[in-house]
Amino acid sequence: MQPLMNTTVLMSGAEYFDDGQAINPFMGGTKDVDISVATAEHALLKRTLESLGVTVITTPAPLDLQDGVYTANWALVRRDKAVLSSLPPSRQGEQPYAEQALAKLGKTTYTVPAGLKFSGQGDALPCGNYLFCGSGYRTDMAVHGFLAETLGYDVISLQTIPQLDARGAPMVNAISGWADSYFYDLDLALAVLKPPTAGQKGLIAWCPDAFLPESQEKLRTFDGVEKIEVSFTEAKDAFACNLVSTGSTVVMSAQAPEFRKAVESHGLQTIPLAMPELAKGGGFIRCTTLTLDNM
Repeated sequence: MQPLMNTTVLMSGAEYFDDGQAINPFMGGTKDVDISVATAEHALLKRTLESLGVTVITTPAPLDLQDGVYTANWALVRRDKAVLSSLPPSRQGEQPYAEQALAKLGKTTYTVPAGLKFSGQGDALPCGNYLFCGSGYRTDMAVHGFLAETLGYDVISLQTIPQLDARGAPMVNAISGWADSYFYDLDLALAVLKPPTAGQKGLIAWCPDAFLPESQEKLRTFDGVEKIEVSFTEAKDAFACNLVSTGSTVVMSAQAPEFRKAVESHGLQTIPLAMPELAKGGGFIRCTTLTLDNM
């Protein structure tokens, strides 16, 4: 069956991947990464997607940049337009690579207003004409309006819970200088499983406990999509929401059995993968693939 969504994605490589600059709570800051294992995990994901009919376009990994494997953070693409990301200081070297790669693919690139943060597809998940957008950590709320204006989406603005210190105060990442969260990008707390089709709503998965109360309420009452709930444990510890769906098959974490059952109960097939080495960077399946064909 041909994919209904994520039919074409951009992937780079894992040759320079490590976790030495700990810019999120999952990273150890130790460079304790086995590159051969990470590269094998990345290659398996590529083969898996291709086996489902997904076209995987590859671009060289950004030289000596530890997070360059996470192409989802490079931009948000819709048709022939791409809004480029504005990444944490240690990742800004990826930005020219992203712009060049997308220009080669015929995309017209746009930059967010100066001084604003934007984490690309990591914080902006399309479902038909809806765009679920994160804020507060890697993306500024002011970017949401820019995305709506530039790409024509109906934006649903959301915020996840902060990482807290021993006193219960929100934490700031020592490397990036930015506020931090275990759900620093929205694709760690929410996933799009099916696009809307004629007469049928789209389907998303979300972890209620990962969101601040106002965003919880917004998602609970939003009737534009059907919803599956994900446990906090599987979202945080198993990267359950960080998946790629073709609309009929979901490539997802092998460590999220309850969520897998829920996905299959909605008529979707699943392919569970384990990617423990790449997960050391705080990213997973969705993070390593940038969708190029959002309509």
